Amino acid sequence: MSTSDENSKDTEDEGSPSTPASVQSLPREPPEEEVTAIVRFLLIKYRMGQLTTKLEMLDVVSSNFKNEFPIIFQRASQNLKMVFGIDLQEVHSILGTYALENSLGLTYNRVLIDDEVMPQNGVLVLILGVILLEGNSASEEVIWEFLKKLSVHAGKEGVLHGERRELITKDWVQDQYLEYCQVPDSDPVLYEFRWGPRAHAETNRINVLEFFTMVNGNDLSSYPPWYEEALREVGERAPARIASTDTATVPVPAGSPAPSKD
Repeated sequence: MSTSDENSKDTEDEGSPSTPASVQSLPREPPEEEVTAIVRFLLIKYRMGQLTTKLEMLDVVSSNFKNEFPIIFQRASQNLKMVFGIDLQEVHSILGTYALENSLGLTYNRVLIDDEVMPQNGVLVLILGVILLEGNSASEEVIWEFLKKLSVHAGKEGVLHGERRELITKDWVQDQYLEYCQVPDSDPVLYEFRWGPRAHAETNRINVLEFFTMVNGNDLSSYPPWYEEALREVGERAPARIASTDTATVPVPAGSPAPSKD
């Protein structure tokens, strides 16, 4: 090794300008296990209907990653929203207290996590969004490819527990959120997904598009034809609700005279 090389090595050992202080001070990327631990802790809090605090969440994080808590907290919050449809709302900034709320309005609440029933409404709404954008039906291939991008593979464990394929093709079909149909005249046999009647009853295109765009980091203007169709659906539903209210039968108190037929 030449003298210049030795001098260069000595300088690097002392902390050379080739490694800026701003880079050296960047927080470490926390392992996925830390994010998953927080998510699981918050799901239990949600299941029990309890508030949580920053201090409680810090206790879940291992000592080596306490300084990276802001990153862990952000990623855990995103997972809760995207996968489970749960919002983490700050209720007291000084005390660092948070509430967990179902943000999507769906009533599905069956999946087990550590023997506790938890929702996976976020993934369900994203699938509904894919079906919507595919023209109201989406092939299996399209759905699995989309879930792969979310790291929620069919048959692969991740933040979620349980068999993903069975959840999507069986549980959500039985609960009428999805329809899983054979494509007519397909050879070899192919299957596609559509919205089920329960999805139509509990949500609408606007809500699904809003959630889908939020997760993808864009806005409704990115999907003009679907947004226009969603607005038409909302406009059609409103008169129907008003009409059903106007024609509702009003109970007649006992002993009251029968209404005239004239």
